[in-house]
Amino acid sequence: MKKIIQWLLKILAKWIVLRYQPEIIGITGSAGKTSTREAVFAVLSVKYSTRQTIKNYNNEFGLPLTIIGVSSPGSSLWGWFLVIRRAISLLLVKDKNYPEILVLEYGIDRPGDMFYLLSIARPQFGILTLIGPSHLEFFGNLEKVEREKGLLLKSITPNGWAIINADDERCRSVAKNVSSKVISFGFNDKATVRAVEIFFGFEHEASGSNLRGVSFKLSYDGSVVPVLLPQVLGYGAIYAALAAAAIGVAKGINLIDISQALRNIELPRGRMTLIEGKNNTTIIDDTYNASPEPVMSALRYLGKVPMGINARRVAILGDMKELGSFSVEGHRLVGQVVYENSIDVLIVVGELAKEIGASANKVGLSKEKLFQFDNATTASEYLKNHLIEGDVILIKGSQSMRMERIVKSIMAEPTKAKDLLVRQDWTDA
Repeated sequence: MKKIIQWLLKILAKWIVLRYQPEIIGITGSAGKTSTREAVFAVLSVKYSTRQTIKNYNNEFGLPLTIIGVSSPGSSLWGWFLVIRRAISLLLVKDKNYPEILVLEYGIDRPGDMFYLLSIARPQFGILTLIGPSHLEFFGNLEKVEREKGLLLKSITPNGWAIINADDERCRSVAKNVSSKVISFGFNDKATVRAVEIFFGFEHEASGSNLRGVSFKLSYDGSVVPVLLPQVLGYGAIYAALAAAAIGVAKGINLIDISQALRNIELPRGRMTLIEGKNNTTIIDDTYNASPEPVMSALRYLGKVPMGINARRVAILGDMKELGSFSVEGHRLVGQVVYENSIDVLIVVGELAKEIGASANKVGLSKEKLFQFDNATTASEYLKNHLIEGDVILIKGSQSMRMERIVKSIMAEPTKAKDLLVRQDWTDA
């Protein structure tokens, strides 16, 4: 039955795209897809009727559901019947309110996934956020990841646009082999769309408790406009904003309108989200998922946070899954970055994360600052009585590590967990 439903979704979604001819923005990469999607949606909604990927629907089921414009009914056969009926009705009776633009995530886990998704909807604009060692368990090496994700950009026709991260060597490599026009974004002085004069909201403040937002100047083609992202943290948010700005530029939206639209970005749960912790602490909740580059980026941000007297920078890091043969090296690289960014306390959770601790200890982090736990539950029990007023606590790990449970255990108001944390609808949450 699952295969039949999947086949029907593919066919119907493909026909809907052919009937309505929406412009498609495709987003892929090893990290930052959802944040980028939110930013792109904010910018394009200024001028166009736009729909973005529903929730995290970015696979063989999710992408067609977004095209149809419905949520997944789960295991309900009647629900799937209604989904199919909705798709057929869109084909029989044209919906004048169908969006002009679809902003879609193309998520891949295994070789062949991208080809399948592209067979449903081929984008006119493609964004490649980053190529890193996620899903190596199934791909084997980074070259195969690069090849698979690069298919999205290579599918774009010469009159379309490939949007690439200028700071990532593998993204630049992919861009050399596309037939479309190319816009790059990043901090690199060779990027088409650049962020300069980056200012974090806590700078010149006395304590990390003042963490609030990011500002920078957006530079393009000799013009510069200020951008304020008042509700987001970290470097990942800047990259998302830059990718969205690049799409805006390609679509002819002026820089001032782009800047104003970006001000309204709100990142999804578990992506560098600020939450008030117990004992006047501050939690940076980055628990949605984890791979080496985003973890290291979050640590570099934490290392810039100024601390009050006796307060500490605390990093709680769980296993990073699906890294395949890169697993040990990836965890060790994170450990080095822990030490390089003046982290006062490192708490590792899980068997793989022990490599983070061992690596940090090897390059200079003292054993007195290192704590190891088997799972989120035992780590939570320890933390309840070991937080110091003013601590800033970064929490991150792969989805299966359920690091959001740690966040919940030290939130000042745990009753808000369902509104603030990821995976609260999972049956074992």
